[in-house]
Amino acid sequence: MQDEEKPSKTQRKRAMHELQALGERLVELNSEQLAAVALPEGLRDAVEQARRITRHEARRRQLQYIGRLMRSVDPEAIREKLKTWDGVSAGETARLHRIERWRERLIEDDGALGALADAHPGIDTQRLRALVRNTREERNAGKPPRAYRELFRVLREIVAEAESTDDAS
Repeated sequence: MQDEEKPSKTQRKRAMHELQALGERLVELNSEQLAAVALPEGLRDAVEQARRITRHEARRRQLQYIGRLMRSVDPEAIREKLKTWDGVSAGETARLHRIERWRERLIEDDGALGALADAHPGIDTQRLRALVRNTREERNAGKPPRAYRELFRVLREIVAEAESTDDAS
């Protein structure tokens, strides 16, 4: 009976490697994200120290140490926090793709500006029309894509404003 309840050596090693990988993810977080994760002081110090280590072998040993410290922490809370950020990243990526599609439609199709104005009433169509015209001229002349980037920034603001009004309602 006792043998069935006790995990095998392979299972224990797999769990330790998973904790070490989770510790590596903590090292990769930016300072703001790391501050948002509830970690014991010793683990937080070890993660911050691992960020400063550049030598391969020293970093590998530090990551092993972080994995050992992770054994005394509830990893589920950390995993949930990371999943939340990963979900935000996927949503942000989808949003950027939507903006990119609008930009390409505006450049390729003259009627796309009307569709954008219908989807987002109150936008400055005159400014957008000028940006689209400048973007086309840049492409044809082989110039640096200043207007192309500016068009993306304006579209990002329009989409962000529309999302904020959707969230408010």
